[in-house]
Amino acid sequence: MPDLLVTVDNGISAIEGVKAARDMGMKVIVTDHHLAGDTLPEADAIVNPNQPGCPFLSKNAAGVGVMFYVLTALRKHLREQSLLPQPEPNLGALLDLVALGTVADVVPLDHNNRIFVEQGLRRIRQGEARPGILALLEVAGRDHSAISSTDLGFVVGPRLNAAGRLDDMSIGIACLLADSPDEARRLARELDTFNRERRTIEKDMKAQAQDLLASMSLDLEGLPWGLALYDPEWHQGVIGILAARIREQTNRPTIAFASDDNGEDIKGSARSIPGLHIRDVLAAVDALHPGMLKKYGGHAMAAGMTLAQSDLNAFSEAFDKVVRDTLVAADLEAAITTDGPLALNELRLETAALLKRAGPWGQHFPEPIFDGEFRVVSQRVVGENHLKLVLQPFEGGGIIDGIAFNTGPEVPDYTRTGARVVYKPDANTFRGRTNLQLLVDYLEPLG
Repeated sequence: MPDLLVTVDNGISAIEGVKAARDMGMKVIVTDHHLAGDTLPEADAIVNPNQPGCPFLSKNAAGVGVMFYVLTALRKHLREQSLLPQPEPNLGALLDLVALGTVADVVPLDHNNRIFVEQGLRRIRQGEARPGILALLEVAGRDHSAISSTDLGFVVGPRLNAAGRLDDMSIGIACLLADSPDEARRLARELDTFNRERRTIEKDMKAQAQDLLASMSLDLEGLPWGLALYDPEWHQGVIGILAARIREQTNRPTIAFASDDNGEDIKGSARSIPGLHIRDVLAAVDALHPGMLKKYGGHAMAAGMTLAQSDLNAFSEAFDKVVRDTLVAADLEAAITTDGPLALNELRLETAALLKRAGPWGQHFPEPIFDGEFRVVSQRVVGENHLKLVLQPFEGGGIIDGIAFNTGPEVPDYTRTGARVVYKPDANTFRGRTNLQLLVDYLEPLG
């Protein structure tokens, strides 16, 4: 039995788990960043910037960032005790992992976290990252020397998570720990396969969720303000992604539930909207119905919970009530805020490069987005329901490529009407040539 148990990115709500470990004779150090409840675990030490009374200024540190600080403190202590191995460990070599964990956990990119991410990205671009990170970028067709924080969040992160969602999370860990590039590539290919399978499962689950939504109401006005959706066939590993997709579509806080392994409980993954602190909502439900939530925890924008399947209807009503008591109707109206249009002389590859250098971008530090009206020279669906566009500003100028991801196979014929487009300028390299490409976040027909 181990003498010491150290948690990473969890434990602040594990009151019973910490007690059980200590009863077995272990010392317990909790390192976490999630919000603390009314009661703290009786650990030997708790390192969490969000626990009551903690003076640490950066409250947005991800779990990986908290552990990085623990390691720096340990190194300092060992140095002072003349116990530090020589040569001294270079903790800077871990910054690629710190950057990946910070972006993938979608914590706000405050000043401190931006430093972590930028320094980690520099190591990756120089090819000094873990072989596993470089291999995951390789299988995804990304050039590591030109990646951005977006690639960590939408390329590396999902592939690492896919194994844990569908099979065995140790595969992702083994990929990050691999010292051999060949072994890292083998594991990265396996993770890429899991990610493809995950996308297929997610697509099927989303279709089922759409049917559930349709059975509730034919339009958004009739839907609950807080959505709680459940299907016994849904996979536990994908409900968080599903909740995020439904939240994006409905602009309502959404919880997707899947059956627990014991057959009696269900586990939920919640995603919120701006202005609604989802963990506080769960705390309010818990106060109204003590014992209904067997356990819960999370952030302002994401949370998890467990309850008995028999309590789902009562929970759904309570969740919707608390959301209605917290929000006003205007909060449910989706809005897109842009930085306005770019002038013709700004629609250039140099603008895309300038914006990329100004990053890293991320949660609470969003990349600038722009809008404009364009003539659509041509359009076609490519890949997995992505819309490839050739655009030209109505006021003149050259043609520009555009790509809108996950639009679905049925889209309007924008060549007839033109389109109002919300976009980010990007550099696209194809067959050795790099050109301006607009990453389309939203578009609608004109007129």
